[in-house]
Amino acid sequence: MKKSKVYYTDFRTTDGVGLPEKLKRLCRKAGIMSMDMDNKFVAIKIHFGELGNVAYLRPNYAKAVADLVKEAGGMPFLTDCNTLYPGSRKNALDHISCAQENGFNETTTGCHIIIGDGLRGTDDIVVPVEGGEYCKEAYIGRAVMDADVFISLNHFKGHESTGFGGALKNIGMGCGSRAGKMHQHNHGMPVVNADYCKNCKRCAKECGSDAISYETGKAVINSDLCKGCGRCIGACAFDAISNPHDNTNEVLGCKIAEYSKAVVDGRPNFHVSLIMDVSPNCDCHSENDAPILPNIGMFASFDPVALDQACADACLKAQPVDNSQLGDNLRKGTWIHYHDNFLDSNPNVRYKEMLEHAEKIGLGSREYELIKM
Repeated sequence: MKKSKVYYTDFRTTDGVGLPEKLKRLCRKAGIMSMDMDNKFVAIKIHFGELGNVAYLRPNYAKAVADLVKEAGGMPFLTDCNTLYPGSRKNALDHISCAQENGFNETTTGCHIIIGDGLRGTDDIVVPVEGGEYCKEAYIGRAVMDADVFISLNHFKGHESTGFGGALKNIGMGCGSRAGKMHQHNHGMPVVNADYCKNCKRCAKECGSDAISYETGKAVINSDLCKGCGRCIGACAFDAISNPHDNTNEVLGCKIAEYSKAVVDGRPNFHVSLIMDVSPNCDCHSENDAPILPNIGMFASFDPVALDQACADACLKAQPVDNSQLGDNLRKGTWIHYHDNFLDSNPNVRYKEMLEHAEKIGLGSREYELIKM
């Protein structure tokens, strides 16, 4: 497969040129203006951040991309789909309120916000997955699929299940309706080792399904309520919760890749990742721990697989931040050193399989040419 081009720039600036302007220049260099956006609806998929989390991308970056779309004659809108868990983005009204509280509005971004799967997360379209092995069809938010052009703009960070959250995570999981998110998460459930449980109840606070109770003085997971999202695993500081299904996160990554393919197939698409404030876990958390890696830069490509691979490679080469979850783990005398910044931060994760599967089904190439701007 031919190498894909991935464009990169760091966060250094000069007098009079801010980072939003630098992002515009990167996107231009990467070819965003070659897409026909004239009089077209253009979906810009972004994560608005959970309330209490401040690691999400600032709206200034969304405005930079929206400005380019409007310059090309397009009609941009920011979009995301409702969450499966009952946080501050579980329905369209709460979701828009959360976005506004986090600074996203028509003034700050230059475009409207449309929640992709409607008021209750049920407004979706069943989309065939060409070449899908785990998902023959995907449940994607209707507004996402109604757009003529698709652009993903993501905050590249760690993730407690998929190793990192980048372009594919932003597209595949993020564009799935609530049914689509359930479809991706429904492979296996975590279990509790009661001998290790300290009854701290942190896992229950993180559970988005109200599936964990403490009637016995130890955490108990209700299999009828659990959606298998794995947030409890990342929440437990005592290794009391684990995933007995060795390939669960592997399968999750493969499903995310297939959902991503359903979203982008058959229409112009472009992808941007910013490696900054690299929190150890997803922006869906209502908090963000200290960054595990230093800020690296901005990346853009027409190929979401190459983009994720390039960002992952950059993170793997980066020096861990000492005062972070990653740094804490590396200092443990009993720690098994994986020599992998994602695995050393969250050892239960799987991410290589997602990229391999994405390439296998024709979503993109892991081989890339990195062009520095």
